[in-house]
Formats: sequence, C-alpha cells, structure tokens
Amino acid sequence: MSVDQLGDIKVSSQDDEAYGYVLVHFREDPQGYAERIYLDISDGDNPRKWLPLKGGEPILTSDIGTTGVRDPHIIRNPESGVWTILATDLRVFGGERGTERGGNWYEWSHHGSTSLIVWQSEDLVHWSEPHMLDMAMLPDGSRLELGMAWACECLWVPDYYPVGHEGGRGAFVLYWSSKMFAADDPGHKDETVVDKVLWGVTTDFSQQSYEFGGVFIDTGGNSIDTTMIQRPLPDGGVRTYRITKDNSFGNGIWMDSTDEPRWWEPKTQWRRVQTNIGDEYEVGHGVEGPAVFAAHPTADGRQLWYLFVDVIPSVGYRPMVADDLDRGWRPLRDETFSLREHTKHGGVASLTRAEYERLRALL
Repeated sequence: MSVDQLGDIKVSSQDDEAYGYVLVHFREDPQGYAERIYLDISDGDNPRKWLPLKGGEPILTSDIGTTGVRDPHIIRNPESGVWTILATDLRVFGGERGTERGGNWYEWSHHGSTSLIVWQSEDLVHWSEPHMLDMAMLPDGSRLELGMAWACECLWVPDYYPVGHEGGRGAFVLYWSSKMFAADDPGHKDETVVDKVLWGVTTDFSQQSYEFGGVFIDTGGNSIDTTMIQRPLPDGGVRTYRITKDNSFGNGIWMDSTDEPRWWEPKTQWRRVQTNIGDEYEVGHGVEGPAVFAAHPTADGRQLWYLFVDVIPSVGYRPMVADDLDRGWRPLRDETFSLREHTKHGGVASLTRAEYERLRALL
C-alpha cells in the first residue's frame, strides 16, 4: 500500500520522514474563471491550518477539453515516485465554454466529457503539459456509452497483476461517477439511467495502459463522489473504507468498509458504517465531494483521520474528524481550523519533509 493511503510511514532520514500535507482543489467563483488547479500546504505538520501556494493563484490551468477542471485528486506512485493530478474536465462558469448561471447539469451529466485531465510531476513543482485520459475508451478502439466522467480518485494496488505480468504487478484502481447507457442508446435518451460509481485500472494514467473494469457501486439510485482510505489490521490485512454521496435515498454521505483484499471486485461484501456524514454543516443544498486522509501518528502513537465535506453550492470545505474509523465521523470543533473560503472538492496527500520544504518555498 502507498504511504498516502495508510498514513503508516517508515522513515530513513530527516528528509524522508513524513511531514506536512498538500491539498489539491479547485475553487468556485460565479463571477470569474476559478475552475483551475490550486495547491495549499499545511502549516507545518498541522492538518488543521492550510496555506495557499503561489499567493493563492492557480498552479495549473487546462487549455484542452472544456478548459475547466474540477474535483482534482493527487497521488504518488510508490514505485516510481511520480506524482499525478487528475481532474474532471468540466467548465461551469464563464467564457465561451462556461455559463453565467451555473449551467445545464442535465446536459453535462448526459453528454459531457468522458475524459479526465492529467498532469504529472517528479517534484511537485514542475508539471507536465496536461493530457486526456478517456474513461469510455476500450482497448479495441470501441467506446462505452458514458455520460460525463467526474470526481475520479484512485488507490495503488501493489499486487493487482499476477506474478510475471509484463510491466510489473502494481497498478492504480480508479473509481469515478458516470451514467452508463446501453450500447444501443448513443443519444443517451434513457431517463431511468442513474449515476453509478465505475472502476478501471491503469499503471501510469496513459490511454495505452488504461482498462475499463465495470461497476463499483450500484445502489439503484444516484451515487457520486467516492473517496477511499485504507488502514492496516493487526493480522496483517487491510481494511478499506469508501465514502460516497447518495443522491436518491436520503443517506447523504455514507461510509462502508470491507476487509477483502481485492475490494474493487463485484462480489466484495461491504458493511455499512455510517450515513448522513457532515449533515451538521448543511446550508443551501447540502454536502458532497468528500475527501479523506490519514494524519501522521502523534508522538504517543495516536492516530486521527480527517474528512473534508464540500458544502454546496459554493461555500466549500468543512472538516470532520475520527479517531476510530469503525465508529465514524464527527464535526471537527476547533476554532483554530483555517482553510480559505470556496476551497472545493479535492484531495490531500502526505509529504516528506523534503517535499514539504520544496513546496513551502512557493508560498
């Protein structure tokens, strides 16, 4: 498992020790073009206070696809050390490709971009040009009938492929939200189709290595915005938790868990842990877009986890905390918590001290 997923990090030197966090996100500004990539870092090793990089200006901008990016996620490849940011290809506000009022969500969800926008970096400072990863494309060149692909995240699986697999065993299992229509419905006219969470796999976020997997979450209603975390068990296994927004049955943001090692496979048994997570923060239309991460263990071995929930329409993140994931989440009551307004739907990754200091120089 990667250090970002488990928060159980072994150190070899001061530069390699776990220290600090990076938060990738977008912002929402109906008056301007804010649907770009922003990075914040924690104030030291404190995940309750966040400092915008580059004076709060965007770090990355997409000039391909819709020219807007939302719901970004960041992850490190534990084998190569390469960092990847992937984001929804969607511009809602401003310009020729956005709108003035927030747009036509029906049209986007049925006929929006099926591609993710991807950037990669070896040092978190210098990033590649963006490229597109089409989640509807199959290896034989045919295409699935998907609506928009959005809110994609992934976990690293070190033994996804069998021993002897060309290119190695490890891979990223991706999960994202889409409507999936029948092959004989290219116009996406079937009004009974709901948002499901789908999954696929890639070794390097290229179209060449990408394989579509299938359906990951199907409740019979609209399910979106899955975020996931894993923690080690005393017997050497791993417990996987997934946190998802239900838009059909009144469960709000819910969390379930499994101890099965191949958690993405369709016969996996999941246990419901908690529903209506973050409802205490509801204003406007509620909460969605959760982002979960493990804090670095304290000197006395105490482990905390954090969950940011996105208060919509444009308020942004509010914090939840847990000291036992199997008992669920509670609002973080800490007056010192600090995160700039309109910080929305992103992801958090653990850093080494060397990576933290490199990013801090961009303040």
